[in-house]
Amino acid sequence: MNNQLYINEIQNLFDAVQRSEIFEDQKMMTDAVPLFPIIKINEDYEKLKNNEDFDLKEFVMSHFDFLGKISIHRENQLPIKEHIEKLWDELTRTAYEEKGTLLKLPEPYIVPGGRFNEFFYWDSYFIMLGLQVSGRVEMMENIVENCSYLIQNVGFIPNASRTHFLSRSQPPYFSLMLDLLFETTHKEEIYTKYHDSLEKEYAFWMNGEKEIEKGSGIKRVVKTNDGDILNRYYDAENSPRPESYLIDIEDEESAAGEEFYRNIRSGCESGWDFSSRWFADGEHIQTIETLNLAEVDLNCLLWHLEKTLAKSSALQNLNEKENYFTERAAKRRQMINKYFWDENAEIYKDYHIKKNTVTQSEHIAALYPLFFGIAEYKQAEAIAKAVGEKFLYQGGLVTTTKNSGQQWDLPNAWAPYQWLGFKAMKNYGFHELAEKIKNNWCYNVERVYKNTGKLMEKYNALDTETIAGGGEYPNQDGFGWTNGVYLQLQQN
Repeated sequence: MNNQLYINEIQNLFDAVQRSEIFEDQKMMTDAVPLFPIIKINEDYEKLKNNEDFDLKEFVMSHFDFLGKISIHRENQLPIKEHIEKLWDELTRTAYEEKGTLLKLPEPYIVPGGRFNEFFYWDSYFIMLGLQVSGRVEMMENIVENCSYLIQNVGFIPNASRTHFLSRSQPPYFSLMLDLLFETTHKEEIYTKYHDSLEKEYAFWMNGEKEIEKGSGIKRVVKTNDGDILNRYYDAENSPRPESYLIDIEDEESAAGEEFYRNIRSGCESGWDFSSRWFADGEHIQTIETLNLAEVDLNCLLWHLEKTLAKSSALQNLNEKENYFTERAAKRRQMINKYFWDENAEIYKDYHIKKNTVTQSEHIAALYPLFFGIAEYKQAEAIAKAVGEKFLYQGGLVTTTKNSGQQWDLPNAWAPYQWLGFKAMKNYGFHELAEKIKNNWCYNVERVYKNTGKLMEKYNALDTETIAGGGEYPNQDGFGWTNGVYLQLQQN
């Protein structure tokens, strides 16, 4: 894992390429593989760049290799499940050696599709849901092994398997992956095998808690005015994202707060890039304040990680550790209901560390305490009511109640939350609502597939005549987590 982030080494060239927009998608240059040693490319660029006839695009195309988007073509449209079975093979990749910004991984993996041709952290859990249905246990094991390898070698699981993501993670789903693998294989030793990796991931998320003062945050940890420990999303870098370089530079020029770049990057760690959920004014990305928030989804996921560590400790008769993690999980459960439950709106929200109150944004991450069985029945009833009245449309569950033009806002329906919603409602006996979530979204997926032959990254839940939009890039075809959630919902 000593791969240098070579983007830094070609900073002048990289800056010129991204600012000149020679590629429609800024991700193209971050994924490029150098054809020559970086020193030579830099020398060539510095020598030629001021020539009258210098063509930047031509220079880049002759010095780098571009993989480009993953395109899926079928002569004849197969039934949707057969199409997905073929997709698993077409979306399988290996990276036994580092290549450009791509990190090496020991086992094959599934990529999401479209412009995303690398291993993504939280996507992989929802991909695993489909692999379970398809009986592809070996690939499920590969994904878990790759995650463990990254934890052991990087110290955490990056957002995705590229060097420019080594400053942030994504929602911590590793412990849920182990549950899914156990559910599939019934091998309890999975928990003990990966106990050390679970502990290391936990240490990453809790790093800084020893030195933190009340009412402040260090890295991914915050301490409330009452002295309680919660977690937030965070990124170690405060600079433009290489994969969205020019967008960030332009947005920063009119940004309202401090550390704009870190707030943007921290929003990416959540997986929700981007949503009005993060905006101080609820409208504009320039007001993003991710760092001021402790998030309900993240704290529920870390509760699950603590519970899993208690379990893996118990299996090894590590009594002290078992007690420690059991107590931490019990404490966090209390904190989730203390800080994230909005008594007036009767919904879970995020907590604003500086204002010592819940945020304005109503969003579908409110499902997490129900997905994990943390919520009381009365709270679950209120959430079910909100889901039925505010979030469920004819094409599935939307993520927020606000249409801001951002892709993680209304009207888009994303695969992960259809599964979380279905399971959350089932957990508390709201079976009719669970079925409605499943049927509305699955019908939308089937309709788009019938019309286009594609499985998309996201769907429009309100207008089931069109395909979803919004965000920094066009809707993508593939698509890993859509395939996984669709198969799993159809099985249930």
